[in-house]
Amino acid sequence: MGVPKTIDNDLEATQLTFGFDTAVSTATEALDKLHSTAKSHDRVLVVEVMGRDSGWIALNSGISGGADVILLPEIPFDMAKVCAKINDNEAYDKHYAIVVVAEGATAIGADKVCKDGGEIGRQEECLGGIGEWVAKEIRQRTEKDTRSLVLGHLQRGGTPTTFDRLLALRFGGAAVRLVAEGKFGQMVALEGNGMIAVPLEQVIGRRKKVPMDCDKILTAREIGICLGD
Repeated sequence: MGVPKTIDNDLEATQLTFGFDTAVSTATEALDKLHSTAKSHDRVLVVEVMGRDSGWIALNSGISGGADVILLPEIPFDMAKVCAKINDNEAYDKHYAIVVVAEGATAIGADKVCKDGGEIGRQEECLGGIGEWVAKEIRQRTEKDTRSLVLGHLQRGGTPTTFDRLLALRFGGAAVRLVAEGKFGQMVALEGNGMIAVPLEQVIGRRKKVPMDCDKILTAREIGICLGD
C-alpha cells in the first residue's frame, strides 16, 4: 500500500502529494524576505530550489513570491532571454531581480549541473550548482551584482502547513480503509476533492511534469515572468 509523499509533487496519478504545500510555502517565504535585500542593494538574487525532473516547487513559489524569472526542468532556457528580462526591469525603474531556478533546470543544449562526488550510496546523479552557474552568467552578461543561494534541505523540514496536515491524514485514512477491504498493491491518490486507489504499476518509475498548457504556466507568462524561452 502506498501513499504519495514527496515535496516535489512529481508522482503520477495524484493531483497533489503531501509535503509539497509546505515546501512551496517555505520557498515563498524565503523569496518574500529576499526582495527587500535585493532591492536595497540593487542586486540580482538567484535562488535554487528542489526539483530534479519537475519544476512544481519553482513554478508555484516563483509566481507567488514575485520572481522575475523562473527556470524549470521542462523548459531548456536561453541565457540571453534571461538577461534581457533582467535588463528590461530598468525601464520600470526596478534595479533588482529575483530568479528562481529548479535544481534540474538546464540551459539549451547543456546537461544538468551535478555536485562533485555526489552522495555515498546514491545511485542517481546528485544535482546542484545550477543556481551558481546562472548567477555567474548573469554577472558576466549584465555586469550586475549577482548572488546565488540554495534553499536546500530547508524545504524538507519545518512545521507542516494546515493543508499538508489534512491531506496526509486523508491519505492515511484512505490507505487504512483499502487495507481493511483487502485491496493491496495500490496507492491512494487525490482526484478532485476525493480519494481514489491507483495500481502501483501505474505510478512506479513515472514522473509528473509541469504541462506547458497548464494555467500556472499561462499565468506566469501573462504577468510578465520570464521562463527562459
